[in-house]
Amino acid sequence: MSQTTRNTPDTELSQFRVKGEIPVPVLINWLTTVAVPLLVFFAWRSGLRNDPVTPPLLIGFAVMLAANSLVYWLSSHKTLQRRGFIALITVLFTYLAIHAVEDGSAILWLFAYPPIIFYISEARVGVAACSGGFAAVILLFSPLGDMLFEPPYSSSFRLTMIFALGFEMVTCYILDQSRRRSKLGLLKLAADFEYAAKHDALTGLANRREALSQLDAEHQRYLRNGRLFSVVLLDIDLFKSVNDNYGHHVGDELITLVAQTLREQCRKVDTLARWGGEEYLILLPETPSEQALQTADRIRQAISEASVNTGQGLIKTTVSAGVATIRRSESIDRLLQRSDEALYQAKSEGRNRVCG
Repeated sequence: MSQTTRNTPDTELSQFRVKGEIPVPVLINWLTTVAVPLLVFFAWRSGLRNDPVTPPLLIGFAVMLAANSLVYWLSSHKTLQRRGFIALITVLFTYLAIHAVEDGSAILWLFAYPPIIFYISEARVGVAACSGGFAAVILLFSPLGDMLFEPPYSSSFRLTMIFALGFEMVTCYILDQSRRRSKLGLLKLAADFEYAAKHDALTGLANRREALSQLDAEHQRYLRNGRLFSVVLLDIDLFKSVNDNYGHHVGDELITLVAQTLREQCRKVDTLARWGGEEYLILLPETPSEQALQTADRIRQAISEASVNTGQGLIKTTVSAGVATIRRSESIDRLLQRSDEALYQAKSEGRNRVCG
């Protein structure tokens, strides 16, 4: 059983959502729902001031924001929606600042920019966008900005705006990093719980519950396309005597040794499970009876050649195995029963052998 990678890079973090977190497309649609009537309202106010430029521009931004959400509803393209929204609000806020809409007070809407950008995009995009926006504000308030745009902002307002906006951007970055670390921690914790629920703690093999799930999936595939599969039940011979003579810690080492040998001898597509105690189950997809018997015997031979080093010297062990291949329309329970009967036969015939 291969272990799933648990480290989630920042570029993939948006694919996962913890309970209570607002999905980015939903947030963008809500922001658009609020922004469109606001833009229409301020376009109307600008029209009352006989401003010939601002009203059609604000209406145009409202239409484009609505169209961006409409495109998402039709295509479900999250990346396109996010990029379109970022581009539109960036241009909009730039216009509001440069042209001093609402007697220059509209520049205060820039404070909404950092939290939105950091939430709906990757951290590096947020840093780049906010850095560019902060540099643009400094340029606007510089002598060059006065010469190019003639903004009506006082010196005290400019100084306060620069420091307040810079403080907000840094704060948003810190909080965003904390949010992302918390989210990664929750995802890692969830992955750990999921792994623990499906694997045996001692050997790292699949547990009985996961093995039954894999058996059911393979059985369903067999019923659909008729591809044979086999199961092997293995049991460590005379395991109780090992515990009695050497202690349970040596017994645990022996259980781990057999599990490691199974990993070395089986394919990646095979499911390896600790069935219970000193018993193991191997699910062999697309494996007929003869090949399954050969695989089981190869595993038996490899285990008989392995050993565990104890304070009293090396100890070896053997296993008995029972093999069964699915046939006709029998159930999983019947298949497992036949493999268990074959295992019992191997034990009865002297152990360290494979029956099927």
